[in-house]
Amino acid sequence: MKKALLYFALGSILSFLINYFFYSSENIALDIYYALAFGIAWGLAYYLDTPDFTLPQKLIFSFAAMGLLVLAGTLMFTLELAIPSILKFSTVFVAYYLIASFRGSKSLRN
Repeated sequence: MKKALLYFALGSILSFLINYFFYSSENIALDIYYALAFGIAWGLAYYLDTPDFTLPQKLIFSFAAMGLLVLAGTLMFTLELAIPSILKFSTVFVAYYLIASFRGSKSLRN
């Protein structure tokens, strides 16, 4: 769990810095929101990367996280601004498992 939180924190910070310095959306709250979506994806993917969770459970957790991101984004901004957060989340989530699939253990934990 500690390492998952570390992935979340590092992913969020890195994403925020990239968005802030290279893309400059001029909306700091939106940059933070997108960075949190990115960090949540890395942290959750790492947390779920164990044999303790079945594929259906991983899908349920990831879809629930995307739903919460859209709900929070819609409440804070608009639906149009919330949608890119789930695109970032799903891209990172899939990338994590794609990278893991190249390893013999099919996990990035080992």
